[in-house]
Amino acid sequence: MMEKPIPIDEEYLFDGRAIVSETDLNGVITFANRKFCEISGYNVEELIGQPHNIIRHPDMPKAGFEQMWKTIQSGSIWHGLVKNLRKDGRYYWVDTEVTPTYDTNGQVKGYMAARKPASRKNIEETAALYKKMLEQEQ
Repeated sequence: MMEKPIPIDEEYLFDGRAIVSETDLNGVITFANRKFCEISGYNVEELIGQPHNIIRHPDMPKAGFEQMWKTIQSGSIWHGLVKNLRKDGRYYWVDTEVTPTYDTNGQVKGYMAARKPASRKNIEETAALYKKMLEQEQ
């Protein structure tokens, strides 16, 4: 029987630093900071060129990401909690903000995400909501 992934201690790993990544318009990673690599368990070479959903946890409802894409493609900032899957199978929750990035002509060229540890209270509330959303998707 497979063991359940063990959550990581986000506060310790974040050490006051944010996870930052950038993608192109299709969600392919173009930049990952050192903290993103440390917490996800991937090295930068493994992340660059991959779809950002390389770290998507199966507990995340599709509807949440559909709303995120709708929001950022409209030029607005999206904010929410996300459960991510590390390379080693463990997971971590992050309080995430995704914003469009622009080229010198003012056209959207991609997206930047900045993440920090989510609070225990917000994780508990959001996990329950995501569980209901997943049940509705099936």
